[in-house]
Amino acid sequence: MIRFVLDTSIFVNPEIRNKFGENPTEAMKKFLEYVERLFGRVEFYMPPGIYKEVTHFVELEEVSPDIELYIIKKPPNVHDIKIPAFVVYELIEDIRRRIDKGLRVAEKAVRESVIYTQNVDAIIQKLRRNYRKALREGIVDSKEDFELILLAKELDATIVSADVGILTWAQKMGIKWTDAARFKEVLDELVEKMGK
Repeated sequence: MIRFVLDTSIFVNPEIRNKFGENPTEAMKKFLEYVERLFGRVEFYMPPGIYKEVTHFVELEEVSPDIELYIIKKPPNVHDIKIPAFVVYELIEDIRRRIDKGLRVAEKAVRESVIYTQNVDAIIQKLRRNYRKALREGIVDSKEDFELILLAKELDATIVSADVGILTWAQKMGIKWTDAARFKEVLDELVEKMGK
């Protein structure tokens, strides 16, 4: 059985979503058409946190009951999944590097504010943007992201996401992954090979 664990980015990231539809609801409808054709041969999962995120963007009344029938909502078994110690070591080292990088971003903003006192608001906006990039880009930064990784590990499934942090940590943990930007092509190929 082929299994995919789905991230929110498939339906909300405009670059990804547009391959399926103009808005999150249309994207979900088109995706569910694929799922219906692959039903019984391919399984699609979402951890509860990701499902909740998706429901903030998708008009549920327009995709129900198909979303309930075809997407399996399952939390990871957080009590029995074992994570290698090296993953924790790498996470700690990554966090330390990011904190140092964030500190350098803040120091630079302070220096700029002394020089350009009339542009304090612009400097604060730049600080926020650069600080967020330094600390959050390429890292698993939410419980929902971590649930996605754990569920894929538990099920020996393929993660589908556009989130660089999720894909980076999936690779570090030996989890199969597909970049969401290519997911529609993957589904097209599966439908063609499975003959429906």
